[in-house]
Parts: sequence; structure tokens; C-alpha cells
Amino acid sequence: MKHVTFSGRLVMLGFGSIGQGVLPLILRHIDMPREHIAILTADDRGADVADEYGVSRLVAPLTRANFRDLLTPLLGEGDFLLNLSVDVSSVALIALAQELGALYLDTCIEPWAGGYTDPTLTPSQRSNYALRESALDLARALPNGPTAVLTHGANPGLVSHFMKEALLNIAHDTGQDDTVPTTREGWAALAHGLGVKVVHIAERDTQVARFCKRPGEFVNTWSIDGFVGEGCQPAELGWGTHETGMPADGRHHDFGCGAAIYLLRPGAATRVRTWTPLEGPFHGFLITHNESISIADYYTIADGGTLCYRPTVHYAYHPCDDAVLSLHELADKNWRPQSEKRLLMHEIASGIDELGVLLMGHVKGAYWYGSRLLIEEARRLVPHNNATSLQVAAAVLGGTVWAIENPRAGIVEADHLDHARVLAVARPYLGEIAGAYTDWTPLGGRGTLFSEDVDATCPWQFKNFRVL
Repeated sequence: MKHVTFSGRLVMLGFGSIGQGVLPLILRHIDMPREHIAILTADDRGADVADEYGVSRLVAPLTRANFRDLLTPLLGEGDFLLNLSVDVSSVALIALAQELGALYLDTCIEPWAGGYTDPTLTPSQRSNYALRESALDLARALPNGPTAVLTHGANPGLVSHFMKEALLNIAHDTGQDDTVPTTREGWAALAHGLGVKVVHIAERDTQVARFCKRPGEFVNTWSIDGFVGEGCQPAELGWGTHETGMPADGRHHDFGCGAAIYLLRPGAATRVRTWTPLEGPFHGFLITHNESISIADYYTIADGGTLCYRPTVHYAYHPCDDAVLSLHELADKNWRPQSEKRLLMHEIASGIDELGVLLMGHVKGAYWYGSRLLIEEARRLVPHNNATSLQVAAAVLGGTVWAIENPRAGIVEADHLDHARVLAVARPYLGEIAGAYTDWTPLGGRGTLFSEDVDATCPWQFKNFRVL
């Protein structure tokens, strides 16, 4: 079915794995002439896919010096800039789209090339927290403009909608009021009333290729440049009001909303304990993501200058096994990226991406809610996708449809969108949507072989989740 009609031009910036996976969904579900779609990309990846769908493509890497000259002729009032690129400043693109009257959506807030690892910047300055604050500064300076949806892939993005659905499910299952809130304050009150203390974006990717990773090669099921960049940023997490002790290497930011902290170590070198229904307990990497900050900020309750409630929120990610080996090798070489890159797509033999939110601390203990998508189903549903890319592509489609339907919402994050509408668009491409309660806590089985420094009085303290 066509979800929406769009009469403007759509410029897809970047055409890696996500762009190639999104294009068939746009053509399938958005009523618009394919002649109105143009791809602007930095390299030749995906040329065969663009040709297959008859979509024009221009290879021209964007820089600080040329991005305005390249994009201005392609965009005008009512057009759409779909930013799926890396190494191009999201804030610069949003400002240009606002100036030209164009709609906008991206999957993460990117800096210019080198911004993730610039040694002249402090860890705080090159954090996702800082990138988000720069986008929010722009939102405050340009209110009520064309819709620009920030960070709306699978995560960040889709998981914010899973969070709301999970809260409603817990409320229903515990006999509490499950009326859908209509404001940020209402959602925060619901999370607080349920007693949610910690939220993990808990993901386990079990996709495996027919041949394994080779030395000197980074293997992954989604953007390698994107993963390396965020893996080298500081580990970041939304910091909850129930936390009693700051990590020794934890630091507060001295600017912005104050909803998050960072650690003086890269996310790719930081691990945490978490749980998903199919995998059970596992150790995931605490990779920085925008949703760790935006969800914590969105669900904050304050009374004047007094902070009353906020959950701890962070990503807990076990990528495909070859990507784990790739991260180990990256760390071995002091974060110098491998010379070879291989994005797994057609050579995947089997596996599933289990992505959801794990809400903990409420009366029923812990509850996971999310998507379980098999590689076989992903291939059957949409060409040019694996299980990971399709979860992202479905969320991009959902956010794009919402933006077209709500063209004057200004600059917004996923948490401000109508979660039911976005999920209705994305759901057919997410495999099995499941929820599961568990009595798992990060204290289970601890201290059996060796003594450990844990807080047994509150299992939901960050020190209990962290793997040291």
C-alpha cells in the first residue's frame, strides 16, 4: 500500500547499505515519481542498485566547502533531504534544509570527517551528547520550521517507539492506567509511576557469513565507518536518579541538558551485562548512541531546579561475532581502522538480529520488547537488505512518512513523534515483534568463582551492570 503521496523532490544523501535497503521501500510505499528521486553519494557503492530501480545518481563527496553549492540546486520548498551519509555535518545540512524550506531526516547526528576522533577536542566535546546539543541549539534558534527528524533509524529512532509500547504493556499487565499519554510529561509520569529505573537498548546480532573474518579486515552487518566512528567515541549513558555512585572514570558535561554522563574510555572498550529473550544473559558493548541521551532527557521529571526522576539509559550491543573480532583487532591497533572492510549482505548464511528495549526495576522485574528478524525473512521481504539493515530501513520509512504527513513540526527527535503511526508503517518489516518478562538481574550467578564488588541492595545500579 502507499502510505502517503509526495509531490516534491527527494534527495538521498549517501547510498551505502541503508540507502540501498531504503530505496525499494520508498518506491513501494511513497506515491511519487521515481524521476523525482536523486542519489548524491561519495563513492560508487550501490551503482547497480540505483540502475536496477532507474534512479539517477551523482558521485560527489560533500565537504564544508562544497555542500551548499551541490545541494542548493537539488532542493527547494517542500522537497526532502534524506541524509544517510557519514562524515557530513548533520547540523550544517539541517540548517541548509531549513533555509531552503525542505524536509529532512537522518539516522544519526554526524560531524564533519574526523570529528569523532579529533585529538584537539575533549572527550566531552566529541561526544554524542555534544552533537545532540548542537542540533538542539539549532532547533531552539529555528522553531516552527519545516520538519527535520533527528536520528531516526533503528537505534536511535525505532527503539524510542518500542519504549513507549513497552511502557503501555507493563501498565496493562500490572493493572495500572494504560491510557496513551499525549505529552512528554505524561510519558515521563508513566515511566516514573511504573518504577522503571534502567533502560537498555539490548541487541544481539547472530548473523554469520559463509567465510569468516580475515586479519586486517573489519566485518560488520551495517556501516563500518559509522560503527568505527561511534565505537571510538566515549562510552555515554543517560544517568538515572536512582544511581548512588558515580563511576571512577565517569564525568558530567558542563553544558546542556545534564541528562547524561560519559566515561573516559571508548565505547568499543566498555562492556555491560544485559539480556534478550532468545540469547539470554550476555555481555554487550556500551556503544554511545543518541537514544541513550534523548530517552533519558525525554523521561526526566524536574520540579523547578530539583531533579525528581530520570532512568539510566544506554546501549548494550553484541554485534555479529565477526564484528566482535573486528573490534578486538581495532583496539589491538590502538583504534587505527583496518585497511579492508567487508559489509555482510549476500554472503550471510544464517542468523537473526534481536533488537529491543529492556526496561528494569518495575514491579515485574524486567521486560524486553522489540524486533526479532531472521536473515531469511529480511531477504524475502525486501531486496538488498540483511536483518540489521532492514530494521533500520523500516524505521527510516516510518519516519519519512511521518515527516511528510507533518511537514511543519520543526526540528524534532524520535521521542516526539507519534509512536503508533511510525510503528504501523515499519511493523511489516520487523519480523516477530515480541515482549517477554524475566527475573534476570545483573547479580545472577555473581561471586561464585571470585569475589566481586557489587551493590546487593539494589541490583539496578550501573556498577552491577558494568563488566570490569
